[in-house]
Amino acid sequence: MAGQVYLTRAGYQKLVEQLEFLKTTERQRIAKAIGEARAQGDISENAEYDAAKEAQAHNEAKIAEVEAKLANVAFIEDMNIPSDKIFIGATVQLEDLDAKEKVTYRLVSAEEVEFAENGLSVFSPIGKGLLTKKAGDEVSISVPAGTKRYKILSITR
Repeated sequence: MAGQVYLTRAGYQKLVEQLEFLKTTERQRIAKAIGEARAQGDISENAEYDAAKEAQAHNEAKIAEVEAKLANVAFIEDMNIPSDKIFIGATVQLEDLDAKEKVTYRLVSAEEVEFAENGLSVFSPIGKGLLTKKAGDEVSISVPAGTKRYKILSITR
């Protein structure tokens, strides 16, 4: 994995917890499944054994992926990010100009989006469209379903 992985400290902690789960609980579950499949006899045509070995390979690949992310972390809180524009780590309140509804998003990295409440990846179409905008700006963003129009009401860190 090349490059920095931008995370909040909370996102970092979630990845650490995920890594611990994969290395302990998940490894033990898979090892038990492999042992049970081996106990059935001939493993050359044993579907349970093949499935358990595949799960083991997937788990080990996930462990390597999470370890690589953790090795390349840059904490968002430590970065000198302007507070008057939308960048990673910002919480933005928007008015959906078509639906006449207010929505709030927190812009995070792709690695942290599943952990963040109301998280929005900076690599998503809406996330990309909001980057560098200021409070008061109106934006039109192309998304797969058409065009979304927003007014930026506030930006907080």
